[in-house]
Amino acid sequence: MLGTSLPPLFRYPLAAAMDVAADPLEALIKVQEKFADWKVGHQPLCQSESNPNWETLLHRHLGADWPCDATAEFWEVWENVLEDLQRAGIRPGPASFNAYNDGDAGLTRAIWCLVRHLKPNHVVETGVAHGVTSRFILEAMERNGNGHLYSIDLPPAERVWQQQVGVAVGERHKSRWSYIRGSSRRRLPKLLSALGPIDLFIHDSLHSQRNVLFELSQAWSAVRPGGAIVVDDVDVNTAFQAFTHNIALDPCMICEAEPASPDLRRFNHKGLFGIILRHGATSTIDPQPKRAAAAG
Repeated sequence: MLGTSLPPLFRYPLAAAMDVAADPLEALIKVQEKFADWKVGHQPLCQSESNPNWETLLHRHLGADWPCDATAEFWEVWENVLEDLQRAGIRPGPASFNAYNDGDAGLTRAIWCLVRHLKPNHVVETGVAHGVTSRFILEAMERNGNGHLYSIDLPPAERVWQQQVGVAVGERHKSRWSYIRGSSRRRLPKLLSALGPIDLFIHDSLHSQRNVLFELSQAWSAVRPGGAIVVDDVDVNTAFQAFTHNIALDPCMICEAEPASPDLRRFNHKGLFGIILRHGATSTIDPQPKRAAAAG
């Protein structure tokens, strides 16, 4: 019982030591993120339910037809990506990358449609793992004939996982992909400042309340009107709810992620992601919304 009351640094000393040896500054940032949530205590889970009609609603806001041809394209690519991972000796699905999932079908399909319909010049994502979501973004960009993906990721210290980062991307799409190693806390502000307005932002890195709110505040200032923000695993805390309370005029939806296959559903307790469609003018917003405490 005592171990569960301690911050991760003290519960996993070997992992912490490996992080420090690999990059002391990034290790310090990781400890700060984890300690911030531990200090606050247990975070309430998101209480919102998914919208069963999210795909219809998403396409309506995008001004796109539903059903859309892009969805049919998605399923063809989906099968190819799963086969590529299996040939590489990787079992796609829950906990396939360390303790983390590969991109689930609902999440990846939403991102695919956003890229196909928005036809973005610049997409920024945090979190890579095997690179399933990255691969779909790049495949969609190839069909668009335009776009570049910037992916920020701090891989685990263990060499076995480092060697698997981005394996799903392959060599064919490397000209459209910039992989930026490091934490979003360290890398994201500088990247967004250099790029100027972006079209799509995807959060799929550390899902702590503090980090999600930080990334959303950064992205909100960078995403152009008409662009979008996608946030994975919104069910693990109230950060998405807290943030969207401050932007009531911009369409937001919560969606079911859908595991890689129906057989894997029993491994996911809920699996939700969120979408924000950026309709208003770009502006800054407090990374610690005043309503955050009441959002749960």
